[in-house]
Amino acid sequence: MRAWSVVHPGPVEAGGLRDVPKPVPVPEDDELLVKVTACGVCRTDLHVTEGDLPVRRPGVTPGHEVVGVVARAAGDFAVGERVGVAWLRHTDGTCAYCLRGAENLCPASRYTGWDADGGYAEYTTVPAAFAHRLPAGLDDVAAAPLLCAGIIGYRALRRAALPPGGRLGLYGFGGSAHLCAQVALAEGATVHVLTRGEAARRLALGLGAASAQDAYAPPPEPLDSAILFAPVGDLVPVALRALDRGGTLAIAGIHLTDVPPLRYESELFYEKQVRSVTSNTREDAREFLALAARYGVRATTHTYPPARAYEALRDLKAGRLDGAAVLVS
Repeated sequence: MRAWSVVHPGPVEAGGLRDVPKPVPVPEDDELLVKVTACGVCRTDLHVTEGDLPVRRPGVTPGHEVVGVVARAAGDFAVGERVGVAWLRHTDGTCAYCLRGAENLCPASRYTGWDADGGYAEYTTVPAAFAHRLPAGLDDVAAAPLLCAGIIGYRALRRAALPPGGRLGLYGFGGSAHLCAQVALAEGATVHVLTRGEAARRLALGLGAASAQDAYAPPPEPLDSAILFAPVGDLVPVALRALDRGGTLAIAGIHLTDVPPLRYESELFYEKQVRSVTSNTREDAREFLALAARYGVRATTHTYPPARAYEALRDLKAGRLDGAAVLVS
């Protein structure tokens, strides 16, 4: 089969991601073999490709927002059934974190497109216990971004401790943020978007955001909560200054550039708090997919054939996308 492989981690423009032949993967007894029909292009794929995340599997195939059809069954899945493959693919189930319902913190966790080959390929595998059934009424392209961008955005929203009817600021407005915004709006929040891209600002306003402006500008009102989706550490103090007393900033990315020194009086005092977001649990995924179906959450997508995965990553890096890129077989 054809698959993309990170042969030399580094700037995506340098060509370290290459289209190569690989054998069709052989699933373990508890795994599904999935024929890929669509795969979202996530910023984490860019971090894996560029080496921001350390190499765990040399020559790994990225992609962890995978929609496909079961080609070899396991567990309670049947051949021909449509499934989703997400970032989290393994936890030990026995550590203190797993036993308290925080499997996202499991030290033995493993991830699709980082520890194991992902969906920038014709086939991939997934343990049946970590595969997801998808809401009816969502086609493959619409479903793909929900499997990481949507789930992580949902977890970030909950970590941001937004009060009912609260004021939420979203810093960056790509695949994850525009899905998170739809859940927040459906639940009655006032949403302010702060991002560099003009197309992303138009999308935000079209979805119902109360305002959309440059990421470094102050929002029109103090925020109860904020979520930083852009992997830019310089925005941490900016977002903290925008918070009202008692506000919470959640940082949603797996990678963040260095955070500058914080001024206690203007950026942390009055019981402001900062929370990181680490992966997700399977329960997060189930909750979000159910809410996405209930609220009609839909990704704005830009499709690429698999042969143009390299181009999709470059467009993502350059901020040319409003919404999410999806590779469609």
